[in-house]
Amino acid sequence: MLQAIVFDFDGTILDTETPDFQTWQEIFSRYGVELRLELWLQAVGGGTGEFAPHDHLESLLGREVDREGLRRERRKRYMALVQAQPIMPGVLELMAAAERRGLRLAVASSSDREWVESHLKRLGLLERFVAVVTADDVERVKPDPALYRLAAQKLAVSPRRAVAIEDSYNGMIGAQRAGLRCVSVPNQITRVSDFSGADLFLDSIASIAPDELIACFDRSDADRTET
Repeated sequence: MLQAIVFDFDGTILDTETPDFQTWQEIFSRYGVELRLELWLQAVGGGTGEFAPHDHLESLLGREVDREGLRRERRKRYMALVQAQPIMPGVLELMAAAERRGLRLAVASSSDREWVESHLKRLGLLERFVAVVTADDVERVKPDPALYRLAAQKLAVSPRRAVAIEDSYNGMIGAQRAGLRCVSVPNQITRVSDFSGADLFLDSIASIAPDELIACFDRSDADRTET
């Protein structure tokens, strides 16, 4: 039987990823160059961390830019866009359905704790999670399984009794490597990624009744027991 749901944060609970990409696109466009989505996706959801926007911009221009000035300007624009974002569709309904069934809730995020918890608190969600696991808690973030392993540990559940809700390929891989099943729900930025390996793929969390989503994994548990 399903015992827990572990949510990614960026792009899953709150769409911070579209504003992130948008603000960098605006900067690159101002300099007359293009920021390609396939490069950006390398670092979405954790990733290798090898893509550095400032480095890439300077390589395209063949000269240095005022990094600190751009950083301050972009951050102000980015935060304004993030503050305007609503909770992603279907998240509150799924949380409520999980709570009615006695399922434990957690967050596993490749972002730092201050970022994640400040937004969860602002949105009135922080106290509803049994555990919040972030980049501050592990040596390696997604696609490494450490975040999801730690989340399951803090929830006191077996990973196979938990389901991850993820918007990125890196997150999906991290969850599955940890032994969780994964519902992949891409956002506007991650939609082009390969989610063929997901246990369940949804265009939106709101596209399925929350009780039905939970029941899907209760049924799959029963099927595995029978076989």
